[in-house]
Amino acid sequence: MLTDKLKDRFDFPPNGLTRVLQRHHEPVPADFTDKVLRKPRQAQEQKILARVVLQERIALAGCVVFCGISFVAATVFPDIVAAALRGMAASVLQICGALTGEIQQTIRAFIAEWQTYTIPVGALGFAVYSFIELSRGNGLKTT
Repeated sequence: MLTDKLKDRFDFPPNGLTRVLQRHHEPVPADFTDKVLRKPRQAQEQKILARVVLQERIALAGCVVFCGISFVAATVFPDIVAAALRGMAASVLQICGALTGEIQQTIRAFIAEWQTYTIPVGALGFAVYSFIELSRGNGLKTT
């Protein structure tokens, strides 16, 4: 019961601290609210930074383990690795050979009907331009 009263007493709505400070009669420094809210913000930033560092460490560990397994496999089973790589190269070349004919056919169709495709190409160009502008952020700094 007492804890509920204390919790309600210190549980402010989003602008509650500002209103309480405005009703307060003693002089309060102008940056008091920023000083009070700085610690929770820094704690949240530290938590996010710790998560990012952990993700980078896990990714680095995965790369090191994968490279180690690849090195051991290439050393211990060179014939199997060579056969697997030859199979992958053959499948990639087969797919590229099939795509070459389709790409040439697509280019011929586009040249024959270029007027039909101007609006979708323009919309696609505008979408790419908008995405690049959004990614750059125009020098805005987020905190």
